[in-house]
Amino acid sequence: MMRTGKSLRSWNLILAGGILLASTLRAQTLTDDQLDAVKARLAEGATHSWEIGTRTEALIESDTPTYSVLNNTSLPPPKGQAPSSLDEVISIASSVVQARAKADVQGPQPLMDANGGAAGDPPSIGVAVLLANWTGAGAQDGHDYAGAAQDQLEYLLEKVPKTSDGAISHRQEQVQLQYLVDSDAGGMWKHIVMGQNTDSGHWSTGNGWAAAGMLRVLGTIQNSQYAKNMKKQAKDLSGWVSEIHGGIYPHLRSNGLFGNYADDSSTFDDASSTAILASTVYRLALLAGIHTHLPKPNKAARRSSRQPPALSALPAPRKPPPPRASSATSSAASSASPSATALVGPAMQHFTSDMWLTPVVNPNQFGIQGSKSPEGQAFVVELDAAWRDWAALGSPGANAAVRVRGGQAGELAVLACVGVVLSLLFGL
Repeated sequence: MMRTGKSLRSWNLILAGGILLASTLRAQTLTDDQLDAVKARLAEGATHSWEIGTRTEALIESDTPTYSVLNNTSLPPPKGQAPSSLDEVISIASSVVQARAKADVQGPQPLMDANGGAAGDPPSIGVAVLLANWTGAGAQDGHDYAGAAQDQLEYLLEKVPKTSDGAISHRQEQVQLQYLVDSDAGGMWKHIVMGQNTDSGHWSTGNGWAAAGMLRVLGTIQNSQYAKNMKKQAKDLSGWVSEIHGGIYPHLRSNGLFGNYADDSSTFDDASSTAILASTVYRLALLAGIHTHLPKPNKAARRSSRQPPALSALPAPRKPPPPRASSATSSAASSASPSATALVGPAMQHFTSDMWLTPVVNPNQFGIQGSKSPEGQAFVVELDAAWRDWAALGSPGANAAVRVRGGQAGELAVLACVGVVLSLLFGL
């Protein structure tokens, strides 16, 4: 009886998510004006190293996807002058490396201040610094991007403490990680283990960070010359991300959002973690072909009064924006604030009038609710880019058959639940 009940509950979740996903598939994502406003708020708010790094990664995915490790383009990217769509990213890298040079600290060191001891945060800026070096920015501005990247790498490998088996600590002052997989919680990850002030809870944002990070490594492997020799590692990465999805999505709340701690009903709603986790579902589908959890939209549609049209009648996904003329133009676009009334209609319930995502966790105090989260803004940009790339390739997996087998109920609900997420976050 317990097994039957669990199966029925899972099917109810799958069907409800499938119905909303079917209606989502016929709609657009954020308009260009709305997305520009999200990016403008991100530019205003990103000051810490992880926020700056995540901003650069989101901008690459959104504006210059051919330079992103998450798309099916070979690595390294084209050498030579960067396209104008990378101007913002190169400008950020330039500011970071210039500030580092002024500090005149010699030898292994992080790219910027490590946020009170978080050794794992500054390396997130490394992608932007490497791209600046690769595209020849140093020849124009005189900055040593290669040296900055090398110092950051050596700092991680030589200065940051490690566990006895070589795992690099997230903290500088003590060994503290993320030895985090919790098999008793369906594969979700704990928040903080080892050292002082541990947290064995399943922080939703932390699970999103983990899944997104592993997908970036997976994309790097698959698009590099080492793809054939690292098939096992690639398989491990996709399996671990899928495990996180299978563990966390059964805890998606009826309102379409995750709680700050996924399986703790007493914690507040968090659209930030909801957005990043949804983006990883689409990226996993594209990188690893893991999309068998999605019900057939047309079957779900027959259970819905909305009756969305056939997939062939869907509007074309939003295309990447054209290259921007210059860094000055790019900066002006980021600082602009389009009319609030033109941005947010009555359905955009999880954005403020000027396109801050809400509700969100405070990015500086993970236990309390915040109001303006730069990382949340970046996660929205990444979700938009992931959905766009998935739709541009024909929405692979949208027609995948659903078959319930023992122990897979949580996994089967994953992509269906993403429809709920997009419908609520983007008002689709």
